[in-house]
Amino acid sequence: MTPWMLGVVGLMIGGLAGWLAADRQGRRRDQQRLTDAQQQAQRLLDEAARDAAARRKDAELAAKELLLQAQSSAETALGQRRAEANEREQRLQQREAQLERRVSSTDRRESDLHHRERTVTGREKSATEREEQYDRLIKEQQRGLEQLAGMNAEEATRRLMTMMEEDARLAAAKRLRQIDEEIKETAERRAREVIVDAMQRVTGDCVAEATVSVVQLPNDEMKGRIIGKEGRNIRALEAATGVDIIVDDTPEAVVISGFDPLRREIARVALERLMGDGRIHPARIEEIVEKVKKEMDEYMVSEAQKVLLELEIQGLHPELVKTLGRLRFRTSYGQNNLFHAREAAYLCSMMAHELGLDVKLARRAALLHDIGKALSHEEEGTHPNLGADLARRYGESPKVVNAIAGHHGDIEFICPESALVAIAEGLSAARPGARREQHASYIKRLQQLEGLAVSYTGVDKAYAIRAGREVRVILRHEELSDAQAAHIARDLAHRIEKEMTYPGQIKVTVIRESRYVETAK
Repeated sequence: MTPWMLGVVGLMIGGLAGWLAADRQGRRRDQQRLTDAQQQAQRLLDEAARDAAARRKDAELAAKELLLQAQSSAETALGQRRAEANEREQRLQQREAQLERRVSSTDRRESDLHHRERTVTGREKSATEREEQYDRLIKEQQRGLEQLAGMNAEEATRRLMTMMEEDARLAAAKRLRQIDEEIKETAERRAREVIVDAMQRVTGDCVAEATVSVVQLPNDEMKGRIIGKEGRNIRALEAATGVDIIVDDTPEAVVISGFDPLRREIARVALERLMGDGRIHPARIEEIVEKVKKEMDEYMVSEAQKVLLELEIQGLHPELVKTLGRLRFRTSYGQNNLFHAREAAYLCSMMAHELGLDVKLARRAALLHDIGKALSHEEEGTHPNLGADLARRYGESPKVVNAIAGHHGDIEFICPESALVAIAEGLSAARPGARREQHASYIKRLQQLEGLAVSYTGVDKAYAIRAGREVRVILRHEELSDAQAAHIARDLAHRIEKEMTYPGQIKVTVIRESRYVETAK
């Protein structure tokens, strides 16, 4: 072998020896690592075993606690159920005892009923026998009485019924009189106190409207200017205002005649303004009259607003305010309707306050109760119905509408305030001096009132007093009793309500007295 080859072989042997040495060293390191890993794994296994044992113990303890709790709750529930079962058993025992007592009492009642039934049966038999016996006796006595009296059974029955009817009427009249006295003792005193207190607190101002108005002239020469050439000025004034202008021999005065107070007032104001202006001709007359009409509309609204402010009434529809103002120039039996409504509102509110009712409702309904009179000359229907329709149309409450429609007793009242409105209306109208009527109709009404009173049997005299607001009837005491006198008073009041027409109310007083006069000589 050459030296070069020997060098190569030596290098290869040296490299192999180095690789073998390195391989043995790596194996030793791997063996050490494996040993370390096995030791670490053993430690982890030991720790896991210890942790599992500790957790097992904790789980066993928790399970034991849960078991103990479940046993305790089960024992508690079992005790409650046992207690409930004991209570139910006691109640059942009590019910059984009650049923036994009821059964025993039912048995006793059945035995008592059987005994009573036997007793009643026996009594019915005896009663039937006695009834038959009584029937025979009654028939025998009836035949004997018919022979003695000379009347048959039907005639005697009719006479007996007549006597019983008369006795029943007298008894009923006496009882009614007692009831009236009992009611008057408690109610009349209080009612009088309320009404008198209300009337005392209201001023009695009343404007007496007439059918004519007098306009004072500065001089008699003004009459010719009012008449105008060939009467054209006075004809234009009458045509524009709808009234009659009377120019007569009365010094420095002209009379305006008409049944409509509003037209008379428009004519009066227009005439005064024409005289003050000095220009009196048909065109100027028409201009002034139209201007005065507009001012009158505003004046009526302002008058209504004054009354509303005075009565503290709010929330009234503008159309109702306008219609209410028209009552300022409307009258009834000479009584101004707006002032009458204001007076009725005062009376009604005072009575409502005394009786503990709705004062605002009573005052509002009383003020509007105659509002239909502002429309009664324009539309068909009675003023209560027209007023109720108008109030309903402009949103007034059903109670106010009922009070307006029923203040003359045409419909049934739905609240006590409606009855107070009717009472206040009657008080304001019946107040002495509030109203006036024509002399002929007044005399006719008095004669009719006295004629109704004297139409009764046993009436001696009848007098209409207090301007026809009371009638006093004098009875012949020897012909009638006190009960019959009470019956006459009640019946006469009903006849007056049905057969007569009158303002306000009429009081009926029936007098029956006995007088014994002796002379000492």
